[in-house]
Amino acid sequence: MNYAYTQAIMPIHHMARLTRQLSDTPWSPLAKTLGGRAFHAGLELLERMTAHYDAPPWNLNCTKIDGETVRIKEHIALKKPYCNLLNFKRSKTLNSQQTVLMLAPLSGHFATLLRGTVDTFLPDHNVYISDWRNARDVSISEGRFTFDDYVRYIIEFIQFLGPNTHVIAVCQPCVPALVANAVMSMTGDHCTPKTLTLMGGPIDARINPTEVNDYASGKDIEWFESNVICQVPSHFNGAGQQVYPGFIQLAGFLSMNLDNHITKHFKFYQDLIKGDGDSAEAHRAFYNEYLAVMDMPADYYLDTLRKVFLDFKLPKGTMTYQDQVIDLSSITKSALLTVEGELDDITGIGQTRAALDLCTSLPSSMKSHYEQKGVGHYGIFNGRTFRQSVAPRIKAFIAKHAQ
Repeated sequence: MNYAYTQAIMPIHHMARLTRQLSDTPWSPLAKTLGGRAFHAGLELLERMTAHYDAPPWNLNCTKIDGETVRIKEHIALKKPYCNLLNFKRSKTLNSQQTVLMLAPLSGHFATLLRGTVDTFLPDHNVYISDWRNARDVSISEGRFTFDDYVRYIIEFIQFLGPNTHVIAVCQPCVPALVANAVMSMTGDHCTPKTLTLMGGPIDARINPTEVNDYASGKDIEWFESNVICQVPSHFNGAGQQVYPGFIQLAGFLSMNLDNHITKHFKFYQDLIKGDGDSAEAHRAFYNEYLAVMDMPADYYLDTLRKVFLDFKLPKGTMTYQDQVIDLSSITKSALLTVEGELDDITGIGQTRAALDLCTSLPSSMKSHYEQKGVGHYGIFNGRTFRQSVAPRIKAFIAKHAQ
């Protein structure tokens, strides 16, 4: 469906881009006039609205360590069919730096949504991240990918990195990350992480439900199977895969704040006319990322809906992994930090903090919660407030429990 739509509007996209380029030539009589700038701005707006946005690059080429600029090189440390464990190797490190595994959401956007999160930790941590692949590009021969497979990937990543790993889960992976921690604790795995930080995740989606929660809980699983699951067409490597298309997820996110997005695009149009290049470029950078979406494996998507948003299995104590009931009271060695945003309209206040109450055997000295005032969902893991207020608390928590 997404492919057909993209192909249908591609002539409009090419026409807008070509006309914009012609109108921007130095010899164009309209280039320097107000009407010409307005015409040019309208064409760019149309061009961007009809564009297809591929996976953005990380563009993390360097960082600063002790005031020295240090080169960064992306390295795939472990390759799995549906996800790569990506490491940002630095040409210089400090001896005391801790290893951090960031778990990026598998919820429609690419892992590069956490670019700012990674960048903030690069100077003083050895950072790895789960770099999820677009399901439309995964061959059907690789088999299905379910919620249990997600948990298994997390366990394998932690085991690969070793016993001194600190895990940071952002949004959707909070639930499988907590399950993975419990599984490792139940089996006495010596690689159980030192700390687990859960940021804006639906541990107990019954608490302060948002529009996202209401959308999920307002329908039964059969409705989702019949209305939002599609088959990857023959044009892609994953032909035949059953997926939840990223463009449907994006449409849902856009509809939640439609007025805000319209206002931002109108401001972009005005900035182009005024010649405010910095503001216009900031808009391009944000929406290049925001509009780049990926398809999710249907089994994983439906499993998550059922277990997290319809049956609330984790807070009810009925969550399973490979048919074994998960015992959160088995978690005794991983310090737990929960982080929430006061204005989060995706994961309601209290949904993440619930993890602290569920881990009944973990001493209070190993539990901590932080609520960031004045920010929404995105603001707890990216942006200035994250860099200045949230990240320092996470880093301090990691340092405190690293020994």
